[in-house]
Amino acid sequence: MSEIDKLFDNNRGWAIGKLNADPGFFDRLSHQQNPAYLWIGCADSRVPANEIVGLDPGELFVHRNVANLVQPADMNCLAVLQYAIEYLKVRHIIVTGHYGCGGVRAALHQDQLGLIDHWLRPIRDTREKFAAELDAIIDEYKRLNALCEMNVREQVMNLAKTTIVQNAWAKGQSLALHGWVYGISNGLVRDLGVTMTGPETLPLIHRTRLPE
Repeated sequence: MSEIDKLFDNNRGWAIGKLNADPGFFDRLSHQQNPAYLWIGCADSRVPANEIVGLDPGELFVHRNVANLVQPADMNCLAVLQYAIEYLKVRHIIVTGHYGCGGVRAALHQDQLGLIDHWLRPIRDTREKFAAELDAIIDEYKRLNALCEMNVREQVMNLAKTTIVQNAWAKGQSLALHGWVYGISNGLVRDLGVTMTGPETLPLIHRTRLPE
């Protein structure tokens, strides 16, 4: 069996298992998508979003990229964000980083890697912003994981700065932003305590008004 054929075989087994456990599962799934959550996570293959939080397909809307970044010029991320908020009416957006992130590690060091360097620039900026705090951490792995957490906090703030999120809040839509980090070594997620439910904690310069 080839590497690709194995995937089809796995898929058949998965589908049969789902039907045996719940005969109406795929029929219900095909008629609607009604997730309460948008997960913005890292593309790392060791971080399977639905599986980590025990949700079935249809219960978690997912966007993934290298190092779980929310960049103002990333039309892919912004399109997912707008669709999730305005059409799916998600109530929670969860930015989830993970300890030992390769993208964050690359940004922490000075090595040139190519195109990915441009993508990771915001993390390098975060590294510079918190240089004193990070340089005080002697253990390199702990320093890496501290930057992983800092990156998540920065991305939650970037989410809050988008007009998409702020318009939802201005219209009274129930929407909470969260920052989590996942431990690959133990399978547990940790809440970083940066939940935002409105623009109150944003600097005034980043608060926008709905058009008249």
